[in-house]
Amino acid sequence: MIKRIVRLSFKQEKLADFMKVFNESKSQIASFPGCRSLLLLHDDSQKDILFTISEWDNTEALENYRESELFNKTWNQIKVLFNDKPVAWSTIIIETVK
Repeated sequence: MIKRIVRLSFKQEKLADFMKVFNESKSQIASFPGCRSLLLLHDDSQKDILFTISEWDNTEALENYRESELFNKTWNQIKVLFNDKPVAWSTIIIETVK
């Protein structure tokens, strides 16, 4: 199982644009083969910082998504909204405790 954590920093005036794109694509992303869940988080102290956390069956499923038309379309729409480079981590779940 892979958890993909992506930190996204937006121009403050572009947050609503991002939310529009996210709302239009979230169901497709969450139902992409191999995707188990998708979360969107807002930084509590920096309002222009959001995080996505997605859970994938394996690295292959994540890479299939990252090479898909859906990813490319979505990414092209949001990358112009950033005020800093996104940072991403692919992590392996070692243990879940309640």
